Amino acid sequence: MSRVLWTPTAERYESSTMAAFERFVGERLGLEFEDYNAMWRWSVDDLESFWNAIWDFFEVRASVRPETLLVKRKMPDMEWGTGGKLNFTDNILKHAEGHEGEVALVVQSETFGRKELTWGRLRQQVASVAARLRAMGVEEGDRVVAILPNTETAFTAFLAAVSIGAAWSLCAPDMGHVAILDRFQQIEPKVLIAQDGYVHAGKTIDRRDILAQIGAGLPSVQHFVTKPVVGDLPEGHIAWDDLTGDDVPYEAAQVDFEHPLWIVYSSGTTGNPKPIVHGHGGIILESCKHSLHKDITSKDRYCWLTSSGWIMWNNQFMALGQGATVAMYDGAPHHPDLGVVWRFVADERLTFFGAGAAFFDTCRKAGIKPREDVDLSALRSMGSTGSPLSGDAYDWIYRDVKADQWLAPISGGTDLAGAFVMGHPGMPVKAGEMQCRALGNAVRAFDMQGNEIFGEVGELVCTEPLPSMPLFFWGDTDGSRLHDSYFDTYPGVWRHGDWISIAEDGSSVIYGRSDATINRKGLRLGSAEIYQAVEGLPEVMDSLVVDLEFLGRESFMPLFVVPAEGAALDDALKDKINAAIRSQVSARFVPNEIVEIKEVPRTLSGKKLEVPVKKLLLGENPQRVVNRDSMANPDSFEFFVNYAARRSEN
Repeated sequence: MSRVLWTPTAERYESSTMAAFERFVGERLGLEFEDYNAMWRWSVDDLESFWNAIWDFFEVRASVRPETLLVKRKMPDMEWGTGGKLNFTDNILKHAEGHEGEVALVVQSETFGRKELTWGRLRQQVASVAARLRAMGVEEGDRVVAILPNTETAFTAFLAAVSIGAAWSLCAPDMGHVAILDRFQQIEPKVLIAQDGYVHAGKTIDRRDILAQIGAGLPSVQHFVTKPVVGDLPEGHIAWDDLTGDDVPYEAAQVDFEHPLWIVYSSGTTGNPKPIVHGHGGIILESCKHSLHKDITSKDRYCWLTSSGWIMWNNQFMALGQGATVAMYDGAPHHPDLGVVWRFVADERLTFFGAGAAFFDTCRKAGIKPREDVDLSALRSMGSTGSPLSGDAYDWIYRDVKADQWLAPISGGTDLAGAFVMGHPGMPVKAGEMQCRALGNAVRAFDMQGNEIFGEVGELVCTEPLPSMPLFFWGDTDGSRLHDSYFDTYPGVWRHGDWISIAEDGSSVIYGRSDATINRKGLRLGSAEIYQAVEGLPEVMDSLVVDLEFLGRESFMPLFVVPAEGAALDDALKDKINAAIRSQVSARFVPNEIVEIKEVPRTLSGKKLEVPVKKLLLGENPQRVVNRDSMANPDSFEFFVNYAARRSEN
C-alpha cells in the first residue's frame, strides 16, 4: 500500500467545486453516489447526461444550445453538438462583466518585467485586435499563427483570433526554424504574429534572422505582425502595439460547436508533426470538467509553469474560464537560482501552482527548501504533469514545500487537450499515485490482447469518446492518419501511448511512454524531427533515437548513429550533431549520449525498430521484444543486446 501523505478535512471537500457539482447532480437529476467511483461510472456510462450536467453547472454561454450533445458515440467518427452555436472567447470574457477593474492576468517576464491586465483591459484589447484582424481580411476558418512567449500578448492574440472564428496555432520562440516550418507550413496561415527576441537566463536572444527564414518559408502569410524587442520594426510589418489601442465594441462570431478552435502538434515517429484540430465546444466542456478536478474558482490565483510550446499553455484558459486570476511566468526557472519561481509563487500569493515533474525533481536534487525561504501560506494546491512524478518528489513537496496542501498530479496530453487521470479534493494523497480517473473519461488499462487489467502495467486506453478529442488532423482528408495514431491497435478504442497501472479503487500510476515518442521534460516530439536534423548532415548515414523514460528511473535519451563512409564519430562530429538538433529542433532534445553503430535495426518493410530497442533498454527480455525473423538485418540487434547489458551493470 502506498503511503498517505495528506488527507483532506471534511470542510475542505465540502467547500470544493467537486462537492458542489455532486450536490448539483443530486438536486437536478436525483442521483446519489456511494463514492467517487460510482459517480465516475455514471459519467462514462451516461455521457449525454453527464456532459449536459457540466454545461448547466458551469452555465456555458451559447447563442444556440445543441439539442443533443453526443450525436454519434462511435469512435473515431464521433460527433458532438450538432446545431449548437457558441464561441470560446465568450466563455472567457463573460467574467469581465461586472468585474472590469479586477485583475485577470499577472505576467512576470524576464524581458518585460511585471505587469497586470484587468478584465476590462483584456476585453478592450481583445476587441481591438479582433477588429484589426478583420480589417486584414481574416475570416472564419482562416489560420492565425504566432511565435510568442508565455505573456499577455499571446493570450490577447489568441482570444482575438478565435473570437472571429479563425483557428489559432502557437509555437515557442526557442524552437528551431525547421521545427516551426514543419508545423506552420501544413496549415497555411494568413497572419503571423511574432516577437523578434526575448531575454532568457539573463541573456538577450535575437530571433530576427530566424523569423526572416520562417517568414520566407510561409508564402500563405499576407500580414506579419511583430512585437519589437531587440530591433526596429521590419519594413512592411505591422507593430503589435498598434493593434491593441482601439476602443471598439467586443463582438464574437457564433460558430458551430465543432468549429476549429486551435491547432496543436503532437508528433508521431514518422512524418511531419500531427496538426491536431480541437473544437470550440469540446474544449469549453473539457476545461470546465478539468476545473472540478483542480478545484479552481474565481477566487483563485493560478499559475502553471509552462512554455508557450506546451499544451499546458492552453490549459491556463481552464483557470481563466472560471474567472480566476492567471499568473504567467516568462523566464528561466533557474535564473538567478532555483528559488526564483518559488519567490514568484510567494510574492503573488498564488493559491494553485503547477509545473512539470522535471522542475520539481530538479528542485529536489538541488536540495532547496522553499518552505524555509518564502511565505507559502496562500498556497492551497499544487499540480504536476509532463512526465511521471516519482514518490521521492511527492515526499519532497510535502516535506520541503508545504505539508498542509493538496498535491494533484495529472496525466493526459496534447492529443485531447486534457487529462485522463487527475486529482480529487476529497481523497487522500498517496505517494507516487494519481487519485482518480477523470469524470467523463472511460480510462482503462489494457493488455496486448485488449483485456482490461487492474494492478498491472498496461496500455492506457479510453473506451468512450470525449468532446475534446481531435476533430481531425489538418490535411488528413481521409482520416487515415488520425486512425493510425490512436485506433490501429484496439479497434474503436483510443490508445494513448502511455503505460499505466490502475488499481481497483481507480487510483493510478503512469510509467512513461509505451511508444517511441520522445518526452523530454514534458515536451513530446516525434523521432522523425530528430532524424531530419541528424541525417541531414553529410557525415551521418543513418540514426536511431529512443527515450528511456520510465517511472523511478532517470530519463535518458541515447542517439545511435551510423557514420557515412569515411566519416568518424569523433567529438567534432558529435558537436555538429548536437548543434544541428539545437538549431533545427530545440536544445531540449539534445541527446544524453551519442553512440556509433554499424547499422540501424529495421523491419522487413524498412521501419526502424525504435519500440523494440526501447523495451530492450528498459530491461525487457531480448527474446520477447522482437521477432528476428521479421527483421531485415537481425544481426544488427546484437549490438543493442550488449549495450543493454552494459547499461544494466552500471
